[in-house]
Amino acid sequence: MKQLGKYLSALFLAVTLVSAVGCASTSKQEGTGEYVDDSVITTKVKAAIFNEPSLKSAEINVETFKGAVQLSGFVSSQAAISKAVAVTRTVGGVTSVKNDMRVK
Repeated sequence: MKQLGKYLSALFLAVTLVSAVGCASTSKQEGTGEYVDDSVITTKVKAAIFNEPSLKSAEINVETFKGAVQLSGFVSSQAAISKAVAVTRTVGGVTSVKNDMRVK
C-alpha cells in the first residue's frame, strides 16, 4: 500500500509540474493582461475608421495577424489612405500597418 501512495504522489507532482510549465509566459514575456486578441484589434480598427468622418464612404477591409493590421479596399483619395493608416496606428495593440488600399 505504501508503494501505491508513493507512486500516486509522484504522478501528482509530475502532472502539477507539467501544468505549471504549460502556463508559462511566451518568450516575449507578455502577461495575460498585455496580450490583445487579433479579433479585438480588428474590431477596434474598423470602429476607428468608421468613426472618422473623412472615411465614412470608404470601402476598407481590415485583417489582423499577431497585431499586424492589413488594410485593403478602395478609397477616394491618397489623403484618405494616409488618414486610414494614421487612424489605424492609434489603436491599441497594433504593431504595424500594411497598406494595400487603392484610389478608385
